[in-house]
Amino acid sequence: VQLQASGGGLVQPGGSLRLSCKASGFSFDDLAIGWFRQAPGKEREFVGDIKWTAGTTYYADSVKGRFTISRDNAKNTVFLQMNSLKPEDTAVYYCVAREASAVRYRYWGQGTQVTVSS
Repeated sequence: VQLQASGGGLVQPGGSLRLSCKASGFSFDDLAIGWFRQAPGKEREFVGDIKWTAGTTYYADSVKGRFTISRDNAKNTVFLQMNSLKPEDTAVYYCVAREASAVRYRYWGQGTQVTVSS
C-alpha cells in the first residue's frame, strides 16, 4: 500500500493551496483517507478525512470552513483544498489512511511542507 502526497509550498497569508494524495494498493471499498499535520515543536494534529465509498467528510475545528477534502475516484486521489491560509497552518502535512471501521490510522505517506508566510 502506498500514499503519495504532493502540492506543498510557500503561500502568503490569505492564500490558497491544494494538496494531493494518490493512494495505491488499497481495497477502496472500506477505506478512509485523511490528513494530519505537524508544526515545529508541536504535536501532530488531525486535519480531516473522507470515507472513500460514502464521500462523507470530517474536519478539525481549526480548519472547518477553510479546508475542503474531496476525492477523484478514477485517479484514486484525495485532495485537500486549503483556503484563507494562516501562518499557524504552517506545518508538514501527512496523508494517512485507515480501514473505515478502524479508529487509528495505520498507513502514513511522506509529508509535504506547507509554509504560510509573507
